[in-house]
Amino acid sequence: MTQTASSPKQDRPLLGMAMMLVYCAVAPVIDVFAKLAAAEHAVGQITAARFLVQGALLLPIALMMRLPLLHSARDAALIFLRGLFTLAATFAFVWAVSIMPLADALAITFVEPFIILLLGWMLFGEEVGPRRILAALVGFVGVLIVVRPGLLNFGSAALLPLAAGFFFACYMLVTRALRQYHPVALQSTTALAALIVALPLLLIFDGSGGPLDPVMPQGIFWLWLIGVGLAATLSHQGLTLALTLAPSATIAPLAYLELAFSTLAGLLIFGDFPSPVVWLGIAVIVASGLYLIHRERVNLQKPAVPGDPTAF
Repeated sequence: MTQTASSPKQDRPLLGMAMMLVYCAVAPVIDVFAKLAAAEHAVGQITAARFLVQGALLLPIALMMRLPLLHSARDAALIFLRGLFTLAATFAFVWAVSIMPLADALAITFVEPFIILLLGWMLFGEEVGPRRILAALVGFVGVLIVVRPGLLNFGSAALLPLAAGFFFACYMLVTRALRQYHPVALQSTTALAALIVALPLLLIFDGSGGPLDPVMPQGIFWLWLIGVGLAATLSHQGLTLALTLAPSATIAPLAYLELAFSTLAGLLIFGDFPSPVVWLGIAVIVASGLYLIHRERVNLQKPAVPGDPTAF
């Protein structure tokens, strides 16, 4: 029996999915460090620390590798937009986890795959068939199940993860438009773009006592702030690689796996155990995500048939 070697074109989506798994495993570590740091530091300072460490780590590497940082004014605008989106998403989510359990906050952000599927189809013409749309809608219902008790227990703070999910979806889609850049270069310039906005805000609101008021770290809190940046750098390198290797609609379903890691981290470190209603919402979200992963694997293993209504 003759075996046919997989082509590079077929391998790229699979490698993209592997990079997304790296992101899902490491991203909850960002949330753990952020929640620990929030005991003493403002949300804005934690957010800025994330990009400061990322830029300090990656920009020298990009320069040593002689990677092109910008190709055009259009790309500069897109990178700045990418920085704004990730800054907003990080700020909203760090604020959320400073108040809510990790798993609850993360589960609500999973409105993001639905937004990605919709915007990926509208803006990039990505093929998104009825099965994926239905599975994404079922996952969105799971998000709504989680949101309801969050609103009751934490008030309007439960809406912060929704904002984070929206901004993160936009961030991922802008990343698709910048896939010609090396991930190290792209993450370096994105960190700089975020800092251009974040640092002046911290200076303006210094002493205000609000979420943008920085204070000098003491003791172990240096580790928590640096840890946010280290974990974010590693995880988002995986994410950026994933987005350069596969369509957003392909890798978005894998993001559901982050829920398992986040739930475990919240339980072991903070003793947070989701309520039965939240577990129900998480189960619906994970089930829809696993189905989307199954459909992707089926589609990768069979040749595309033009006009096939069962595809995707």
